[in-house]
Amino acid sequence: MIISLIGYMGSGKSHISKILSDKIDFKLIDLDKEISRRNKLTIPEIFEKKGEIYFRKLEREALEEILASEENVILSLGGGTPVYYNNMEIINHNSRSIFLRTSVGTLVERLSKQKEKRPLIANISDEDLPEFIAKHLFERNQFYSKAQFSVGTDGREPEDIVKEIIEKLYL
Repeated sequence: MIISLIGYMGSGKSHISKILSDKIDFKLIDLDKEISRRNKLTIPEIFEKKGEIYFRKLEREALEEILASEENVILSLGGGTPVYYNNMEIINHNSRSIFLRTSVGTLVERLSKQKEKRPLIANISDEDLPEFIAKHLFERNQFYSKAQFSVGTDGREPEDIVKEIIEKLYL
């Protein structure tokens, strides 16, 4: 079984996927880290040197390969992954998808501390960040909402979120 975690950047996909993978003893694959490893470049470097369209092609190729595997995998996806091509359809068809739902306020609080690691928001001022996130989230929610399961993350401990995911999947 493959369990795909989706959600906006800063929703906790990487953190939750680590805990979940340890708890149910599934292999963990972070899609962005996998793309970095394969291309020997960081995600910001790929965006800077080759552009977003090139990155999205690499992302799609890696996604298809991972989703075709027979392994038990927790797949932590990039925030934009569900938005491109028909990615959300193949994610739902080949895995159990879980949307980590996080409010704009929580996202702003988390992301304002890590802007330099996030190419999409690196050059956005702190005062413009809430509006940018709100608009971006609004655009992406139509894709995120296609996930098979949705779990709220605001004000919750990671262990509680993982417990809810396991309950929803009947693991």
